[in-house]
Amino acid sequence: MKKFAVVLLLLLSQYTSADDEKTIRVAAIDWCPQLCLQQEQNGYILDIVKEVFRGTGYKVTVEVYPWSRALALTKSGDVEAVLAPAKAEAPNLLYPEYEVGTQSMCFFSEKPNPWRYLSTDSLKNLQFGIATDTSIEELNQYVADNPQQFQFQPYFGGYIHQQARKVMKGRIDAFLFTKNSTVYELSRLGLMSKFKISGCVNNTNVYMAFSSNPDRESIIRPLIELFDSRMEMIRNSEIIPNIMQKYGLQDWR
Repeated sequence: MKKFAVVLLLLLSQYTSADDEKTIRVAAIDWCPQLCLQQEQNGYILDIVKEVFRGTGYKVTVEVYPWSRALALTKSGDVEAVLAPAKAEAPNLLYPEYEVGTQSMCFFSEKPNPWRYLSTDSLKNLQFGIATDTSIEELNQYVADNPQQFQFQPYFGGYIHQQARKVMKGRIDAFLFTKNSTVYELSRLGLMSKFKISGCVNNTNVYMAFSSNPDRESIIRPLIELFDSRMEMIRNSEIIPNIMQKYGLQDWR
C-alpha cells in the first residue's frame, strides 16, 4: 500500500497540467457495452479506465484493431496496453491485481433448435463459430483437440452479425461469444427474437493488460502500480456502480 501511494504521489506531482500529460496508447476492439468506441457512450470498461487515470498526468488514447492484432501490438510494446482480455487469452502479457469487468462466454443458437450446451459430450457432431484468439475457459482444451468442429474467424465489428447469418443459413449450429456483447448487438440488429442463449461456460475476469516487452519495463511497471492504486481507491467509492448503471448493468462484484 505505501509503495502504491508513493508512486501515485510522485506521478501526480510530476504531471500537473493537461499540456504535460503523457499518453497511454491502448489497443482495443469494438465490444459494446464494454467498449463502444464509435458511440456517444464509450462503454463501461473504457469509462472505468479513464476514471482510473483521471488527474494522474496520463491521457488514455484508444486505437481500434482486430483482436489478434491488438494482442500482438501489446506484446511487442507498440502500444502500452490492451482492453480487455482474460488472462487465458494473452498469458504473455502483464496483469494488474484489479480486473475491469467480467465476461461470460455463451452459445447462441436459433430459438427452434432444442440443443443446449451441458458438457463437452453435448458438443459432439456439431459445428460452431468462434472468434480467433478468444478464451472459452474450460472448453479451451476441447477446442484444441477438436478443431474440425469449430469455424474460426477474426473478431471485428461485423463478427456477431456474420455469425448470426451463418446460424440462420445452417452453416453452423451455434456460435460462441460474450453474453453482454452478443445480446446487445443482436438486439440492435433486430435479431435477438430469433436467437436464444443455449448455455454458457464459466465467468472470468477481464483486465487492462500491459505490454511484457522488457524494453518497456521502466514505463509499464509504474503504470501497473498506478492502475492498482487508483482502482483500490475507486473500488471504495460508488464510481463503478454509477458507471455500470448508465449501461443498464450492475457492478460485477
